[in-house]
Amino acid sequence: MDTPRTSNTSQFKMKRVVAIAGIAALTIGLAACGSSSKESSSTDTTTASGSSDFSKLTPDSFPADFSAMKQLTDVAAKGKGLIGVLLPDTTTSARYESYDRPYLIKAFQTAGLSDGDFKVDNAQGSATTMQTQAEADITNGASVLLIDAIDSGSGAAIEKNAKDKGVAVIDYDRLTLGGPSGRNYVSFDNVEVGRTIGKGEISCIDAWKVAKPNVLVMDGAATDNNAKLFSQGYNEVLKPKFDDKSYVKVGEPPGTWTPADAATTFQQQLTAHPETNAVVTPNDGVAGAVISVLQSQKVPAKTFPTTGQDATTDGLQNILKGYQCGTVYKPNAAEAQVAAAIAIFLRAGEDVPASLLNGKTKDSESGEDVSSALLTPIWVTADNMNDTVIKDGIVSASDVCVPAVAAACTAAGIK
Repeated sequence: MDTPRTSNTSQFKMKRVVAIAGIAALTIGLAACGSSSKESSSTDTTTASGSSDFSKLTPDSFPADFSAMKQLTDVAAKGKGLIGVLLPDTTTSARYESYDRPYLIKAFQTAGLSDGDFKVDNAQGSATTMQTQAEADITNGASVLLIDAIDSGSGAAIEKNAKDKGVAVIDYDRLTLGGPSGRNYVSFDNVEVGRTIGKGEISCIDAWKVAKPNVLVMDGAATDNNAKLFSQGYNEVLKPKFDDKSYVKVGEPPGTWTPADAATTFQQQLTAHPETNAVVTPNDGVAGAVISVLQSQKVPAKTFPTTGQDATTDGLQNILKGYQCGTVYKPNAAEAQVAAAIAIFLRAGEDVPASLLNGKTKDSESGEDVSSALLTPIWVTADNMNDTVIKDGIVSASDVCVPAVAAACTAAGIK
């Protein structure tokens, strides 16, 4: 509302009284509007005056419909430069191209960025390719790089080069050990991911009535810091079982994310330890490799527990077939939105809201506590599949419920 100008006439005093009364009335009106704003949702960041207040924006503020990203349009409009996204591969997990790429693109676009404001690349497992992609982004005016490094060594070099050239850096999904100071990290609480896998293994051993569990523990690649955190989590949960001799730990061989290598490792371990009757597998890809070996040996369903992570279509189908106990669902849509939001703030030269960075993650090489946005994982079984990954649109019922598992889908209420 425009306030009337005061004039320097003989009636100045009278108009001054009127002006003061008007200001008082306006103040009361604004106070009333402010009190009504308390009824808005916690994810509504627009104040009564029309400005944005992101003090309540948290990693839990981003629903699967991407509506929260619309609140960032003004911030996105202020930004300059390219946001470069560097994804690692297409072999260790289907998630990068099936989920991360489309979700990141949707998040940026919903916030109002044009296709020329961001670029998503996949290094196809080559650290050299990722370095080339990063350098190209910087040459093309990148102001932010969002990096899911193939390994910490190459990732730290890419990040240092970017920071030296004034480019902000975000670690996406896994922490780059030895990376530069002042970066942000977006992921899940990965020790808790591991604990969730361990708890799922114990629950499944009980449900499937595995007598005298002899458990093989399989890890992800040693070059991946997340794999170390997952292992920390599930070994923490399983240790009391091993210590009290209710379970036997038959081994924990060097890890890998490559399914073909995981199948070879499992076959070797099974030959060396034929008493093995349960296995901790750290993601759906490794679980699928193990399951292929079990099926080739005619091992019946619901007799040999495996675990998983990433809620892939294959993993969900293996759960329905009774060969996989469950999978850790990490809502990738939320993770992508949180990462995109942080990138948008940094691109605009603004501080990332403290509420969005809800934790610290220790970089074991640099010793730095990296400011982190950490989301919560969910354990998915046949019982809650319909209410989690299907409901969130991560995968469709038609994709999961192929003829081989149609009856199991019906029994689980998946539709």
